[in-house]
Amino acid sequence: MVVIGVDSHKRTHTVVAVDGTGRKLAERTVATTGEGHLELLNWSRRWPERTWALEDCRHLTRRLEADLLKGGEAVLRVPPKLMAGARRSAREPGKSDPIDALSVARAALREPNLPVARLDGIERELRLLVDYRDVLIAERTRHEARLRWFLVELGITEPAARTLAQPAVLAAIDRKLVGRSEPCARIGGYLVTRIAELTLAIDALAREIRERTETVAPALLDLVGCGPLTAAKLVAETAGVGRFRSRAAFAAHNGTAPIPVWSGNLVRHRLNRGGNRQLNLALHRIAITQLRCPGPGREYVAKRMAAGDTKTEAIRALRRRLSDEVFRRLHTDEAARAALEGVARAAA
Repeated sequence: MVVIGVDSHKRTHTVVAVDGTGRKLAERTVATTGEGHLELLNWSRRWPERTWALEDCRHLTRRLEADLLKGGEAVLRVPPKLMAGARRSAREPGKSDPIDALSVARAALREPNLPVARLDGIERELRLLVDYRDVLIAERTRHEARLRWFLVELGITEPAARTLAQPAVLAAIDRKLVGRSEPCARIGGYLVTRIAELTLAIDALAREIRERTETVAPALLDLVGCGPLTAAKLVAETAGVGRFRSRAAFAAHNGTAPIPVWSGNLVRHRLNRGGNRQLNLALHRIAITQLRCPGPGREYVAKRMAAGDTKTEAIRALRRRLSDEVFRRLHTDEAARAALEGVARAAA
């Protein structure tokens, strides 16, 4: 079996092929174009049994990954942190594109159960929508903070917290700014207009995300405390629950599984501060929502606290249970989508 490691950049891909022992066989550099990708495919066919290993930087590798998958190639994604150890253990010093590609290939040989690449689907679309909505919210927050300082300077009463984006509040501020010629007032008028525009765009994205989520994740939406935006975040950040071999692997990925730190007979664990923090935040949001209403979540936390856990420890345990439940529901939704796609293909 030959592993072909890829070091990707904006304009070039450098690849290095290694055998099963990690010995370098060949290298090639091509342009990041369709013609360059085809050149790589033709070059790689000298090895009948081959696997591609791409550093998991999908903003650089997405097009190459899609072309390889469409060509029937097997593709693995190598987390960037695994390359450091492979590079340090190499006999050749320095850092170059061939050295990095060789490190990717050797990391793929060394590490079992690496994520298998697949073509983008609804998860990618949701990820784009959710991420862009977050960008717009951050931009609106910056404009709101700046507008509040201008209102203080102009002697205009600030609106209550979390109300500045409301149309009625913005209209009232705009009326107070009309006729004032100070630079602060003119800039404030622009900020009022921009905040209103951003709010409309954010609301439109939320509606589109809700419609898509109701179609692709009905089982996840039935979970108490999981709204459309949280469900969309879970689907988008998971990027295909089938790539996780077990619920424990999913918990390790989202940071809800504790890390073992024991030696000898004393078994101990500590809090996992790694993993996908966006997934961890979504699970925490569900847990906090469940605590606010009667139900299994509140009962479980009360039971843990009665057994001696602090409230923080009990919420961490609830997040771990929710990770397993989300894992099960994601599988249910993915199986339902696959069945519908099968029916559609058969009808076509």
